[in-house]
Formats: sequence, C-alpha cells, structure tokens
Amino acid sequence: MLTRTVIATPGAALPVGPYSQAIAAGDFVFVAGEKGIDPATNKIVEGGIAAETRQTLENIKAILAAAGLGLDRVVRSVVYMTDLGRFGEMNAVYAEYFPQDPPGRSCVQVVALPAGAHVEIEVTAAR
Repeated sequence: MLTRTVIATPGAALPVGPYSQAIAAGDFVFVAGEKGIDPATNKIVEGGIAAETRQTLENIKAILAAAGLGLDRVVRSVVYMTDLGRFGEMNAVYAEYFPQDPPGRSCVQVVALPAGAHVEIEVTAAR
C-alpha cells in the first residue's frame, strides 16, 4: 500500500484553496503550484515577474525543506505564466535556483492564475 503524507510548513504561503502544499508518496514529493505569495502577508509580492518568481521558488524551497529535501532533488517542474513575453525575466531568476543539472521543465502561458499571480510553478522531487 502506498504511503501518502501531507507536507505543510508556515515558511511558505498558505494554500488558496482545498489542496496541500505538497504530498509525499513513495519516492516522490509533489509540490502543488506555488505562487509569489509572501507567507508573512499572504499577498503577491510587488516588483513584477522576477520578484514573483523569486518568492515562488523560495516558497517551494521551504516546502521541500519541510520534506527533508532541497531544490537539487527536483526532477520536474511546470511553469505557468500569464505572459510568455516575460519569459526571459522569469528564466533568469529560475536559473539562479537551478544552476546545475536543472530539472526537466515545461512552461506554458495561461489566461489567469489564482490570487492575481503572474507566475505559478509546481515541482516533483525525488527522495
């Protein structure tokens, strides 16, 4: 039987709906789509795509730490953006967090994201 464990931390933004920050199942941790929400204010950070991307990845980092993992364990990510014209700005920050052997990644443009976000990232990490 597969063990399923909820991962939660106050070090990342609280979910904006009925979902967990992450679920550990088997050898993997599945982090829900995170946004650039500051956990101290529960609001999207100001400063544009770069600031939102940085806060999003800090939230992901905190969730993975709660699971006993780091960003180096991420094997897959999906980036959702409301404007792919800002891809370069997002990508520059993303590259700072995954400087070597980055995970497989998809990036898609969407019409809108919850909480007024302009970027959302979900990741899967291996234990």
